[in-house]
Amino acid sequence: MYALVLAGGRGERLRPLTDDLPKPMVPLHERPILWHQARWLTAAGVTDIVFLAGYRWEAIRRYFGDGAEFGFRAHYSIEETPLGRGGAIRMGMERVPATETEVVVTNGDVVTKEDLRSIHRHFLERRRSAPDHQATIMVVPFVSPYGVVEMDGKGAVTGFGEKAEMPYWINGGVYVLSRDIEGALPELGDHEDTTFPSLAARGRLTAFKSRAFWRSIDSFKDLREAEEVMGGGG
Repeated sequence: MYALVLAGGRGERLRPLTDDLPKPMVPLHERPILWHQARWLTAAGVTDIVFLAGYRWEAIRRYFGDGAEFGFRAHYSIEETPLGRGGAIRMGMERVPATETEVVVTNGDVVTKEDLRSIHRHFLERRRSAPDHQATIMVVPFVSPYGVVEMDGKGAVTGFGEKAEMPYWINGGVYVLSRDIEGALPELGDHEDTTFPSLAARGRLTAFKSRAFWRSIDSFKDLREAEEVMGGGG
């Protein structure tokens, strides 16, 4: 199974770590975020990882090389000019053999303890019942970044909630896509405001709800929280 990993982020809020590294190469427990992702992907049966890279992409190749040392085959799809995430995925699809029926796609700055095999099974089950189904996305609960004030009907404060879970779900940046989705991806732009809304309108997109640990590493605070939960591995 192939995975495409979006690994070209600049990570401005993680400077100076990202002055010489793309964001997904920032150390988490002294190993790059991408190392943790690769372990997670290969544990679920991924054999080939295509790194969709641009900014400071050489750092990724220096670390992973051909991938053999890490238990997978590494491929590199390099943007000469920014294509947007959707454009990067579309270009990366060219590295995936036509014989592959589906492909995993992840944001390179995401770590999670969800079992990728469960998301893959969800996709396959839906595909069997609806052959035109093209994508499953992992969604996670939306947690308020602010403290929540709890009140009764008369306005009396009854309590406070920190990191309260809201009644909404957000895109977790982990997908299983049908190989035939390539033509629906933009050549330039973002799949989240082009491809996914189009698929949803045609009933070809489903969500896998995950309550496992998940974090998108966008700041030093995110990095600290992820380190508290994710093991260093070996």
